[in-house]
Amino acid sequence: MKFIVAACLAGSLFLAGCASTTTGTSPPSSAPTTSPTASSTAAAAPVYPGGPLTPITSSDTRSRSVVTLAPPADMWERIRRGFKMPNLQSDLVTDREQWYASRPDYMQRMTERSSRYIFHIVEELERRDMPTELALLPYIESAFNPQAISSAKAAGMWQFMPATGTDFDLKQNIFRDDRRDVVASTRAALDYLQKLYGMFGDWHLALAAYNWGEGSVGRAIAKNKRAGLPTGYTDLSMPAETRYYVPKLQAVKNIVANPERFNADLPLIANHPYFQTVTLKRDLDVALAAKLADVKIEDFRALNPSAHKPVLLAAGTPEILLPWDNAAVFQRNFEAYTQGQYASWTAWTVPSTMTVADAAQRAGMSESDLRAINSVPPRMLIKAGSTLIVPRGARVQEDVDAAVADTGHLSFQPEMVTRRTLVKAGRNDSVASIARRYRLSAASVAEWNDVKTSHAFQRGVRVVVYLPVKAAAAQRVGRGARSSTVIVTSKRGGGVVKTSAGKAAPAAKASKVVREKRGGTPAKKKKR
Repeated sequence: MKFIVAACLAGSLFLAGCASTTTGTSPPSSAPTTSPTASSTAAAAPVYPGGPLTPITSSDTRSRSVVTLAPPADMWERIRRGFKMPNLQSDLVTDREQWYASRPDYMQRMTERSSRYIFHIVEELERRDMPTELALLPYIESAFNPQAISSAKAAGMWQFMPATGTDFDLKQNIFRDDRRDVVASTRAALDYLQKLYGMFGDWHLALAAYNWGEGSVGRAIAKNKRAGLPTGYTDLSMPAETRYYVPKLQAVKNIVANPERFNADLPLIANHPYFQTVTLKRDLDVALAAKLADVKIEDFRALNPSAHKPVLLAAGTPEILLPWDNAAVFQRNFEAYTQGQYASWTAWTVPSTMTVADAAQRAGMSESDLRAINSVPPRMLIKAGSTLIVPRGARVQEDVDAAVADTGHLSFQPEMVTRRTLVKAGRNDSVASIARRYRLSAASVAEWNDVKTSHAFQRGVRVVVYLPVKAAAAQRVGRGARSSTVIVTSKRGGGVVKTSAGKAAPAAKASKVVREKRGGTPAKKKKR
């Protein structure tokens, strides 16, 4: 029995000794055997604890630092966390701070308008690792109005000029203007700002170039370098608008950073997307799109400001923006819609140059409606190849194709005011010779005189022509009861029929100058 007890005691001592034995190369329990980099490229060797095991106490856990993962409470806090640009301190900044702080109603309208767009802008800035101060730039450019247009024809909330917009792939045609598009213009603006920062290596100079042009800023920097002067934003000689540009942005930044200091009341903007992108499957009237989404027409246009016609073309505008909660409503109502066509408008390419009245008649609409919908200015002809928005007939099932939707354009030429004029045929005069003399088409001269284009006139016969007022500048309508004209002598003996101011020639009834409607072709009259 004693032997058995002794054997058990020896075995226990042996096991205890094995548990407490460590090798010289074994690491302590508090340090890993491999670095994170090494462990990612090769299988880690097993690690065994050394020394007696002890429980982790509460004091050990409190000694560790914990990173707060709480998201920003609202968009203003999110913007503040992303400030990266150096602050600008100057009297101009103070001046702009006072200007904005003294206009609380203006600030309220401007910040409320931005609530639709600022989440998307901040998302894009953070994705590109750009300063979130730039999300405030549309306050300076357009007061966050995507329909804004300047006297210099800059458009949209980022205020792109037409040529710059084209450089950054913003489509501009009769159906859409992507300079006003929320997503496309934001992408282009951030691309442009990144390019400018890469050129100048300074955000203040990049902003100056955004306002003034990179060429102007580059020349101003070169001028200061030649003179041995500093080349920072505040050191350059620049126009007043550009000199105030960055101070304006700094002033808005300061108000957002500390609204209490300026007694500013910033509206709550949730840290949540305002809109969703929805694919457009068919051409769709703007009014119907708003109805299917259950949103007001003005709210729909605020999210889709590039669509400046009454119809959205699926081939040219493949996506629309809708408030977050209305996107599903639109999809459900669109699929269930059975009340007729989705679009009551379509595009028509004008086959030949024509008057607005003629185009309206061909399209089956009034002249005033055609002018309004297509923004046709007065005293203009519509040139061949132009694209017009016209009513879509019930039999038209096809949507507008991509070629027209992407390249549709509207061109005009001045409408000439013409007057009915009688000219004397000279020796050997014909329709062709008179047409050449007055730069008219032979077909028109033949039609006006009810003859064939090959017709030869007898000498002295009065020929009807319609001449532009500018081309007939020598003519004048006589005063008094009787009409008179001034003879315009041609090289071949023809001329305008003349009557004296005092008495009428036998042909005076036919020689009266008659003012016709602008641009139209006069009706053909039969000879008697």
